[in-house]
Amino acid sequence: MMIFIDTSALYALMDADDRNHERARDAWAQWLDQPMQFLSSNYVLLESTALIQHRLGIQAARLFEEELVPVLSVHWVDADIHAIALKTMLAIGKRDLSLVDCTNIEIMRRLGHRTIFAFDRHYPEQGLTQLP
Repeated sequence: MMIFIDTSALYALMDADDRNHERARDAWAQWLDQPMQFLSSNYVLLESTALIQHRLGIQAARLFEEELVPVLSVHWVDADIHAIALKTMLAIGKRDLSLVDCTNIEIMRRLGHRTIFAFDRHYPEQGLTQLP
């Protein structure tokens, strides 16, 4: 099984004070014991690293880079994906639906994947299966 991983899930894994930390940690621990493929994007990694460094510090950013990132397959956002995601974001016009979220949706659409590890309400609104 392949699961796309969003910033909201990666951050919840890193921050013990995050309201979704326990759910994220429990799901992650369960999945690591199964034959799973974890996919994310370079935009998610950029957003996650910046958020973790800003809120939790450089040591947490280092831990993220050393412990979580190596488990992920990274899909690199190209100019075409970026342009479609930007157009989608502007067309939908919701403040909490970010460019990164729209790139995630476009990547998943292109790859034919429907399952995302996230804690954002807009993924189910876009027809995706959100875990946990």
